[in-house]
Amino acid sequence: MFVTPFASGYSTSANGKETQSAVAYRRLKKQILDGALPAGTQLLEHEAADLLGMSRTPVREAMIRLHQDGMVDIRPRHGMRVLPISADDMQEIYDVLTALEGSASAMLAERGLTAEQLQELHAATAAMDNALEQDDLQAWADADELFHAKLIQFSQNKRMINMVAQLWEQSHRARMLTLKMRPRPTKSNREHQALIEAIAAGNVRQARQIHESHRKKASQMLVALLRELGATQI
Repeated sequence: MFVTPFASGYSTSANGKETQSAVAYRRLKKQILDGALPAGTQLLEHEAADLLGMSRTPVREAMIRLHQDGMVDIRPRHGMRVLPISADDMQEIYDVLTALEGSASAMLAERGLTAEQLQELHAATAAMDNALEQDDLQAWADADELFHAKLIQFSQNKRMINMVAQLWEQSHRARMLTLKMRPRPTKSNREHQALIEAIAAGNVRQARQIHESHRKKASQMLVALLRELGATQI
């Protein structure tokens, strides 16, 4: 099940607890991202409320937030419809993602990271290696997402963090759809290690180049698979 490694940004009440609206939003979003509610799924307000075991008011508010995120369409008397993501959408998403993450890597190389931050990146890469040894692709994907999330979080650029988090959520369905169709991702692990070394060495140009090349290769493979499968919309 997908849980974004980024800060959630979910609303809380005055006592610090998640609001019912936030709970409904989080749960519906997870079902969309996990594919439990695939593209084209339609849910009336009362159906979504029954699905979550909640009242209709927080569910209605959650649907509005999902609409603002671009995940669903809302139509009067028809509830919400989960919107598809096309292969062309994925290309655009990765074009922006590549630019943002490349800039973040360059920023970190120029600024430098603490020993603790570098250790966190090494730990994520080690988890990726361990997952491959266990033939656990889902664990590998989780560790891969954590690695990229750490890089963005270390930038301390709130706008960049929010933009990348949204792009990741939009692309998650496609990554999961093709996870077991891609070649064994050993090169990805090595590229992560090379990126850590470039950042630690303060090599700004190399850090940006490694990360952008890494993302471009992932984008090309993902979009090509979607087109080959005829999965132009998911």
